[in-house]
Amino acid sequence: MGYFRLPILIFALIAVFVWPQPSQAQNESSSSRPLTVGVYVSQPFVMKDGALYSGMAIELWEATARPLNLVYSYRDYPSPDALVAATERGEIDVAVTNLTITKDRVERITFSQPWYDAGLRIMVADSEDAGFWQVIGGLERAGHLRAMAWLVFIVLIATLVLVLFYRRFDKTFPRSWHEGVAESFYEVMSVATSGKVTRPNALGWVGRISGGIWMVCGVAVIAYVTSSVTSVMTALTLTHQINSLADLPGRTVGVFRGSVAEAYSNELRLSTTSYPDIGSAVEGLVSGSSVALIGDAPVLEYYAHTHTKPPFSVVGPIFHPDKYGFGFRHGDTLSHEITLRLLALQEAGALENLRQKYFGNSR
Repeated sequence: MGYFRLPILIFALIAVFVWPQPSQAQNESSSSRPLTVGVYVSQPFVMKDGALYSGMAIELWEATARPLNLVYSYRDYPSPDALVAATERGEIDVAVTNLTITKDRVERITFSQPWYDAGLRIMVADSEDAGFWQVIGGLERAGHLRAMAWLVFIVLIATLVLVLFYRRFDKTFPRSWHEGVAESFYEVMSVATSGKVTRPNALGWVGRISGGIWMVCGVAVIAYVTSSVTSVMTALTLTHQINSLADLPGRTVGVFRGSVAEAYSNELRLSTTSYPDIGSAVEGLVSGSSVALIGDAPVLEYYAHTHTKPPFSVVGPIFHPDKYGFGFRHGDTLSHEITLRLLALQEAGALENLRQKYFGNSR
């Protein structure tokens, strides 16, 4: 038996001192393996300048990753839903943005300790007065512009007919075409707008009857034009009288594609238009394609504060309150390490300092 004890003892010593322990090997692998950090650009949490990323969420992630000596690279995704899906299938190791923690997402990925309290708000474009081009756009959308174009065409035809009539039956009518057209156009507009005939009646009682009919038509035309313009200007004014979620039903609102705001708006059966980013959503507000934008309160507040031309306002209280966290694949122990670092930053006051850096003292 003594012959077998010596080799066994030697093998045991080799196993203890030379062979790496499983936990050590795993820790070395996880700490040295480069991580892929997925991001979704959403100011001021994630901002991109060329190949460089910045923002509150980026700074917070780097502050938690630095003590762990993590090596990582960023990868951009077009929407929060795409970011969650990439995390779920293991395409990325961490999802970093203002990622809202929801029941559906918790079933798909693991979240860190929440690091920001937020919610949804509404942003509208400020416009106290309806401008000329806004009125023209409103008339076109309401179908009035085409009707007015036909009225202009009828006025031109009436002017031409009157020119031909007066040139034949009225010897005092100007003989030159440009003067005759101007005289007839003035006559048509005078009857249409005020009911006054500027030239003598050349057809007797027939002319009186036809003139009376034309006056009635002119009054109807003026009433139509006035009412259509008034209704459009009233609608443009009411568009900007949005103060809460209760003012949105029946109107088209903008949302960010793949966001919690989009899902919540669909639950409320609001008429929505989805945009890939805040730039295109703002264009929709300015053009009138949407009357309001629903999004994360801090994102909208930051944009309205940093973009004053054209001016925007974030209105109404926060609704659908939520929290932000970093996302990880289920079973990844890195989520626990990052949560510990987030708690340490919170206790040290660094998290609050970072929030004040981007949003000031107001909350």
